[in-house]
Amino acid sequence: MKILVLNCGSSSIKYQLIDMANNAELKAKGIVERIGLEMGEFTHKPVGKDKYYVQRPIKDHAEGINLVLNTLVDPKLGVIASLSEIGAVGHRVAHGGEYFKQSSLIGKKEIEEIEKLCTLAPLHNPASLVGINEMMNLLPNTPQTAVFDTSFHQTMPAEAFLYAIPYEYYENQRIRRYGFHGTSHKYVAPKAAELVGIDYQNSKIISCHLGNGASICAVKNGKSVDTSMGFTPVEGLIMGTRCGDLDAGALLYIAENENFSIKEMNTFINKKSGLLGVSGKSVDMRDIHAGKKSGDKRSTYAFDMFAYRVKKYIGAYAAAMNGVDIILFTGGIGENAFFQREAICEGLEFLGTKLDKAQNEKLIGEDGIISTPDSKVKLLVISTNEELVIATDTFKLVKGEKL
Repeated sequence: MKILVLNCGSSSIKYQLIDMANNAELKAKGIVERIGLEMGEFTHKPVGKDKYYVQRPIKDHAEGINLVLNTLVDPKLGVIASLSEIGAVGHRVAHGGEYFKQSSLIGKKEIEEIEKLCTLAPLHNPASLVGINEMMNLLPNTPQTAVFDTSFHQTMPAEAFLYAIPYEYYENQRIRRYGFHGTSHKYVAPKAAELVGIDYQNSKIISCHLGNGASICAVKNGKSVDTSMGFTPVEGLIMGTRCGDLDAGALLYIAENENFSIKEMNTFINKKSGLLGVSGKSVDMRDIHAGKKSGDKRSTYAFDMFAYRVKKYIGAYAAAMNGVDIILFTGGIGENAFFQREAICEGLEFLGTKLDKAQNEKLIGEDGIISTPDSKVKLLVISTNEELVIATDTFKLVKGEKL
C-alpha cells in the first residue's frame, strides 16, 4: 500500500509518498511553499529521478495539493501511474487535545473535533483541516487518517500535565501541558532502545529533539511521562525564535512598559526571542557556534544558554524517572551539531555518562552511539522520521491493526 503523507502549514505543504508494502520505501517527497503570496515555490524530489523545482503563483492549499497530485502521476516527473495507487492519506495534525489519545481514521466526527481544537492551535490545525477537506474532495474513496503531535504525550500523569492555576481553567478550557513533537519522540525512543539492545517496555529514555523547535521528552517503559513543551510549543527549551521557559511576571512587566498588545506579545515570544533574540544575529546553531569561537559575547550567551537549558531538563527528567538508561539526540541540531552535543553532555558524568568525543565529532546526520563502551548511560544520535510514523500509523489503521 502506498501512503501519501501530508503536512499542511499555514503557507506550505510538505509531502512524502511511501510504499509500505515494500519495506516503507520512499517514492517521492517535496514541499509547496509561499502559498497565497505573489510567487510560490514547488520542489519535488522523486527517488531515482532528477529534482524538479519551479516558481509560480499558488493561490491556495487546494491549488497546492492539486499540483502535488498532478506531479506524482506526471509521465516524466511522477512515480505512480494513477492516483488510484494511493491507498491512504495520512495527515499531520498539531493538536489533538484530550480527545485524540492516538492516531485516528478521519470521518465527520473527527473533523468536528479537530475544528473545535483550532482555538488551541490557531496557526496549525486550520491548515491541516484545509488539507484534509481538499483530499476528501479529490480522493473521496481513499481512507484518510490524522496523526497528532500531542497524542504520544497523553500518557503523562496529572502531576506532570496540570498547571498550578485555578483548577476551573483546566475543567472549563482544558488549559494544561499537551506537549508536541510527539511523532518524533515516538519514533526515535524505541529505535534507540533497539540500537543498544534493551527492552523498550522496560527502559528509561530521555529524548532530546533539538532544532529550530526543540523539546525534551521523558519516556518511561515506552510511555511519555513528561515533556518540556506545554499548552503551546513556546514553553521549555530555548529555540530558534521562541523564548522557552520565562517568568510570566516578566512578560506582564514588558507588556506594560512597552504598551504591547496581546498580538505583539505573541510575536515577541514566538518570533523575536530564543537564539535570535539573545544573539541578535541568527537562529542557526552553526552561526551561533562560529560567533562564540570568534569571541562574540551575545553568541556565546546564546550557545551556552541553549546547552544549559537542555542539561537542566535532562537532570530533571532523570530525577522524575528515578534514573535513565539512554539519552538521545535528534532533530537538526541534535543530529548534526556535535559541538552542541558535547557542551550539553559536559557535566552529566554524575548520571553515569561518558562521551566519546572522537565518535561524537564523527557522527553527523546518522544513527550511532557516542558514549564510551563503559558508559553506564548510553548517549546516542538518532535520525528522526516523523513522516514514517505517520505512514506506519496510517497503514495499521487502514488494515484494522492495533496501534
